[in-house]
Amino acid sequence: MSSDSNSTVLGVVLLVRHGDRQGFYQDPNTYAASATSITPLGNAQEVQLGGLLRELYFDGSSPSHIQNMNTGLFNDSQVLIRADAGDEGGVIYDSAISLTQGLWPNTTAWNTTLANGTNVVGPLGGYQYVPVESVESTNDVSLEGFTSCNTFNTAISAFYNTTEFQQKVNETKAFLNELPPYLDGRPATLVNMYNVFDYMNVNNIHNANFSKTLPPTFLAQARDLANWHEYNTFTSEQLNGISNIAGRTVVPSMITGLTRIANASDPLSFMVEEISYKPFLSLFNMTGATAANSSLAGLVDYASAWALEVRQPSSGGEPVLRFNFKNGSDIFRTYAFLGSTGDVPLSTFINTLAPSAVNTTTEWCGVCGNNQDRGCGALAQASAAAKPHQRISPVGAGFLGAGLTLAVALMAFGVLAFLGVLTFGRPQRRRAVKNSKTEKGSGDADSA
Repeated sequence: MSSDSNSTVLGVVLLVRHGDRQGFYQDPNTYAASATSITPLGNAQEVQLGGLLRELYFDGSSPSHIQNMNTGLFNDSQVLIRADAGDEGGVIYDSAISLTQGLWPNTTAWNTTLANGTNVVGPLGGYQYVPVESVESTNDVSLEGFTSCNTFNTAISAFYNTTEFQQKVNETKAFLNELPPYLDGRPATLVNMYNVFDYMNVNNIHNANFSKTLPPTFLAQARDLANWHEYNTFTSEQLNGISNIAGRTVVPSMITGLTRIANASDPLSFMVEEISYKPFLSLFNMTGATAANSSLAGLVDYASAWALEVRQPSSGGEPVLRFNFKNGSDIFRTYAFLGSTGDVPLSTFINTLAPSAVNTTTEWCGVCGNNQDRGCGALAQASAAAKPHQRISPVGAGFLGAGLTLAVALMAFGVLAFLGVLTFGRPQRRRAVKNSKTEKGSGDADSA
């Protein structure tokens, strides 16, 4: 189907990658990562992205203006922001904070008049405190479904033992043998390729001496190999394949957000999930976007954003989705997905992805073969202690932070024609913004 140029934007669900950070290391066999820190450049990239999104979706003169979005002060009922607070320390959460500063900048309109007539403007020139839900990976797998997933680790090992991988090792041996002088002791192997590229990339951005001595083609060559390595690690041909686990756990919250936005009685219009690069790879693969656009088969840069716009066609009928993606400092571009060259019905997205979604912690524990970590141990004990046929309570099952159960997703199929009566509950917020970091800078891009 073609895209309707006169369709109205009802709202948008955004997946955003964090900004520039310091170097770190992630185990190439398990993807357990060491902590790192965001940089001033990373903060600036996210503020800049937030400003762009504000112009695109909140400005009444923009053709992509969200129909009922409040263009002035932050309105809590219209917005939901979640951030992965997992193995990369506070980088992703801090990025979400900076993003909100660009989306809702300081304004003297944030003020109050006291009974004595005194007008008080909010601190820091009217800084708007935007709640961000911190998704802690130890008890919520929705934004980081790939760590501590035993079956995924097994799939990684299997990939390293394939004929394809061994052929790639042989093809790249000469290049990898040239890299040790630029890696400060890190193994120059194809298995370790992401860490190789990340070290080179971080130092190329922040270390002037390194940038001057690195041969001109080496970073691009390393990136190309890292793209190949990571895409093959985080994608499966089958939608429910274990290598898609990074995307399968994000799908429920995406469906929740999209369906709520399409519901005329729900005020939600703008949802952001701040994440690492891994879910992007899986979800681009699962939606068929990579098959239609080979440029998406690789790492996404710092401060990249995937916008799924919920649009109402000018001819009426079911809401449709438009796939727009901005890779780092690039512009937003519209991509084909789910076998279509234009907008895709919301029901098609749900019908295609909901069956492969991992909706609860209990389900994740089973899919990942884990009975010990991330709440699985408590669930296993509860199951063992339960009477025959006794069901685990919803609390014990540990619903994902903003997840949508598969049952609710399936119910949505039959009621999309009656969106005016479709309702969903809002997830709880866990943490509110308390700090302000408003440095500006260039939009340098990177990947990790």
